[in-house]
Amino acid sequence: MRDRKDTTQSARLAAAERADVFKRATVGALRALGGRATAEVTFQTGPIPPAAAVSGDHVRLPQPALQLAEADIRRVRGAADAVALQLRHHDVTIHNATRPEQADARLAYDALEQARVESFGARHMAGVAANLRNQAERDYHDRGYDRAQARDQIPVQVALSLLARERMTGEPVPESMRAMAEQWRAHLGPSALRALDDMAAHQDDQMAFSRAAKRLLVACELIEGEAEIEEDEDGDDSAPSDETEEEPGEAPEKPQPQDEDASGQQEDETGLQPQLAQGAGAGDDNPDESEPGGTAGSEEAGGPRGTDDQEATDPASLYHAFTTAFDEEIAAEDLCDADELARLRQQLDHQLLSLQGVVSRLANRLQRRLLAQQTRAWEFDLEEGILDAGRLSRVVVNPTLSLSYKHERDTDFRDTVVTLLIDNSGSMRGRPISVAAMCGDILARTLERCAVKVEVLGFTTRAWKGGQSRERWVAQGKPANPGRLNDLRHIIYKSADMPWRRARKNLGLMLREGLLKENIDGEALLWAWRRLQGRPESRKILMVISDGAPVDDSTLSVNAGSYLETHLRQVIAQIENRSGVELVAIGIGHDVTRYYRRAVTISDAEELGGTMMQKLSELFDEKVAVAGRRRIA
Repeated sequence: MRDRKDTTQSARLAAAERADVFKRATVGALRALGGRATAEVTFQTGPIPPAAAVSGDHVRLPQPALQLAEADIRRVRGAADAVALQLRHHDVTIHNATRPEQADARLAYDALEQARVESFGARHMAGVAANLRNQAERDYHDRGYDRAQARDQIPVQVALSLLARERMTGEPVPESMRAMAEQWRAHLGPSALRALDDMAAHQDDQMAFSRAAKRLLVACELIEGEAEIEEDEDGDDSAPSDETEEEPGEAPEKPQPQDEDASGQQEDETGLQPQLAQGAGAGDDNPDESEPGGTAGSEEAGGPRGTDDQEATDPASLYHAFTTAFDEEIAAEDLCDADELARLRQQLDHQLLSLQGVVSRLANRLQRRLLAQQTRAWEFDLEEGILDAGRLSRVVVNPTLSLSYKHERDTDFRDTVVTLLIDNSGSMRGRPISVAAMCGDILARTLERCAVKVEVLGFTTRAWKGGQSRERWVAQGKPANPGRLNDLRHIIYKSADMPWRRARKNLGLMLREGLLKENIDGEALLWAWRRLQGRPESRKILMVISDGAPVDDSTLSVNAGSYLETHLRQVIAQIENRSGVELVAIGIGHDVTRYYRRAVTISDAEELGGTMMQKLSELFDEKVAVAGRRRIA
């Protein structure tokens, strides 16, 4: 037995050494190809959106599995080559100065620029071109685009990037995407096709390429009119919106986001299965398998959500926790003293002076819309209630008639609760978490005025790389298939019944140094859902704000690479399909449309406030529209 353990340990050490050698070689090649010897490279588990792959001299690459399978090697090499070419051939100043303001246009513009640097940079390097081609095909497959049947199932940025790469490289699109490419090519007009030709001709000149790319966006109606591309080249390429209230002729300021990387319940009436509703339990060896999520297209991207190809067919793949003894659910005010909370809140207010005015105006618009929809309605000719003075004249004329009473109907909004679940992982540090905290504060205040209950929650872990859970696992001899190996920390910033004035200081806690660590989204989503299920309101809304896929190095180092992501997909599918909770997600620089049916992705944290208010307005407008249709029926 001891010899077998020694052999296993030796094999693991050898695999770890091979993985380290591969990482060092990848970093060296990236620095050489990118011409950036000082680039700091971090390997991160889970999907990495293009907007978060490079931040100054800091680069993020996907974490390879310890076994270094061929697919993992190709994936890492493709991502490294894409980032290296971006470092060498992409001018951030030009890109930010010419980038459109509209969210959809920005996603398409970013994708076209990435296609340019990859196509131009790899034109004389067959190996790099092959790595990038393999990475693109894998991405199409992982996101389900190769299984799309209709043109509107492919996001416009993916389709335009696909056609642009074909023109710039001269190579045909991958076999699996040719049908979709033909549909999109037939859909584009002559002006769009001419813009594609111009982009191919000027791929060595970023400024000229950007002008051609904007003509393509105009042709696709993502930006308006030729005026959008005729402005001066100093960055004033779009008119200020009525919400920012700049003076005429003054270009709106474009703040840059700071993206820093940081080192027993049975099936109930909603239909959530025991394994998912339990969340995590060391003894849950035989929970029922959950159904994979559907393939319904997202609201914003229009593409099919990826499905989980790995079915939980053996006990080792079923989600569970090694131990829940060290998990923590705690109120924000219990994590630090009152003086520190006051200081953090003051720091938050100072950081967001410029943003607060814009978000407050958006919140006031939402409030006016909600209050307008809450027009009081009365039921007349009742036998009891409030005396209807307007119909007393009938009784005076004819005393044999009975008195008439009326009753005021309650509005739907008075029976609604909204939970805001905020990702408190290390990648949110800086501007994203500051904006999320302020938006949570303004949202709670706005909806409270409209008699809508609001709860603000956060999720992270108590430690980096495992904490006490991992220590117990090591002490017990590192048994196989331990499941989740970290200590959860779920934070209650504002409970639904807590007034906003009492919870205001708590939101500053998100800026506390050392609070933001790793994120295990699936269990956090279950936690927030369980809290909602215990509420008496008839309508329950859960809004999730995140900037990445579930990441916990301790757990993923001893389980399958998709262990946390698979669990998240299962939880989302159960809540969306078999629960009375309305689930909506906002991704900051991360494509959450792959997971959630009702979702939107933003590329900049500054867009969070407006997007939150817009999605809530859509939800409430949808409720009113449904009620109106019922009355007509």
